Amino acid sequence: MAEKAISAQPKLVQHAKEIQPFDTLKQINISLSHDARLKSVGALNQLLADSMALRDMYKKHHWQVAGPTFYQLHLLFDKHYGEQVAIVDTLAERIQSLGGVAIAMAHDVAEMSKIERPPRGREEPSVQISRLLAAHAWVLEEAHPAAKLAAEMGDDGTNDLIVGDVIRANELQVWFLSEHLVDVPLVNAR
Repeated sequence: MAEKAISAQPKLVQHAKEIQPFDTLKQINISLSHDARLKSVGALNQLLADSMALRDMYKKHHWQVAGPTFYQLHLLFDKHYGEQVAIVDTLAERIQSLGGVAIAMAHDVAEMSKIERPPRGREEPSVQISRLLAAHAWVLEEAHPAAKLAAEMGDDGTNDLIVGDVIRANELQVWFLSEHLVDVPLVNAR
């Protein structure tokens, strides 16, 4: 048998066919039916796309916030961004563990997300917060039926992830944001 030549030269610009197309499932033995896994992957990918849009909106508002509450909101938006990063990773890994393919690229998220896109420019903090609240409402509106469907199909892992990670975190973030829209004076009590 002839020895294969070894080279330190990197093989750059490689191309090949996809090893698994989007919207397909590979066979994986986790005691869930193909149908259950397929439905969970579809619901999770929608939650993933919208969570990625929400995550990125937090970073946009973190950079562009202005006004007397700049410091507090700058920190809060960044904290919530980090929490959404964790949710996004958990959702994507669950999709992969079900044998699916997680949505991953910004242009795919833009096509798939149902969250209204903010303008490119800066907005007032109250408008930023209102946009974030609307995005959270959309994620929660999708999450509840997705969790229920997962439970009905016996997909306890997906149900637990949606309830424990997605719903609870988004509800808490909604509370933190909503309190910033309460109309109370900054200095003088009435």
